[in-house]
Amino acid sequence: MFDIKENAKATNHVREEVNFGYQKVSPKEKTKRVGDVFEAVADRYDVMNDLMSFGTHRIFKRMMLQMSGARAGHNILDLAGGTGDMAELFAPVVGETGRVILTDLNEPMMRVGRNRLIDEGLSQVQFCRAPAEALPFSDNAFDCASISFGIRNFTNKDQALSEVLRVLKPGAPLLVLEFSKPQDPLLESAYKVFQALWPPVGKFFVGDAQPYQYLVDSIRVHPDQKALKQMFEDAGFEETQYHNLVGGVAAIHRGVKPLTTH
Repeated sequence: MFDIKENAKATNHVREEVNFGYQKVSPKEKTKRVGDVFEAVADRYDVMNDLMSFGTHRIFKRMMLQMSGARAGHNILDLAGGTGDMAELFAPVVGETGRVILTDLNEPMMRVGRNRLIDEGLSQVQFCRAPAEALPFSDNAFDCASISFGIRNFTNKDQALSEVLRVLKPGAPLLVLEFSKPQDPLLESAYKVFQALWPPVGKFFVGDAQPYQYLVDSIRVHPDQKALKQMFEDAGFEETQYHNLVGGVAAIHRGVKPLTTH
C-alpha cells in the first residue's frame, strides 16, 4: 500500500511542561497519564460517549466523513482512533481497494475497536500503535487524515499537526472534530453545569470519576476555535476553516496540504 519508514523523532524533550487538564506536567508524564485514563475506560468508552452526548457524537462523525472527500481506493489516516468509530465509517467508503490506518497509543482502546471491526468484516482497517508526534509513515502517503475528539490529548499538538502535514498527499485534507468553546454565554454556563455531571456519572457506570474529571478539565484548557485554526495555519495547512456544532460545544476544523511547498 505504502512504505513504512522509521521516524525517530523524540517527543518528550520538545517542551519542558505541558497541560494535563489544569496541571502542568512533563510531556512523558502526560503521555503516561492520558494512557492510564483511557485504559481505565476502554471497555465502556463507547457507551459513555453515547450517554454523555445523547448520541450526537455519531452525527458529528458522519458530518466529518461527508466533509472528507473520501472515496474508493483512498488511504485514510485515523489518528487517535481509539475504538474505531471513524475507521468504521471510512472503511465502506474506501472499499476493498482502499485502506484505513487507525493509529493510537492506547492498546486496550485499539483492542476493543479491532475486535468489533473484525467481527464486522472490515478487513481494510489496519491498526498501528504510534504517537501522532512521530508517525511511522512515509511522506505524502495519505489521501485524508482525521482526528475525532483526540487532539486535545496530544502531548504536543503543534508537532502532531506538522507530522500529519508531512504524511498527507498534496491537496489532501485534515479534519479535526473536537470539543470547543460555546459562543453564547448562556449556553456556555449551561454546558458547564452539564459537564459537572460527568464525573459522578462516570463513577456510577465505570466505577471511576477521575477519567471524566480529566475530560472536563482537558476540554476547558483546549484551544478555542480561532486558536486551533491558527495552529493549522502555523503548521502549513491552507484553506483552513471551522464549523461550529451545537453553538460551539464542538467544532470541525478542516485544512488542506498545499499543492506546492513554499
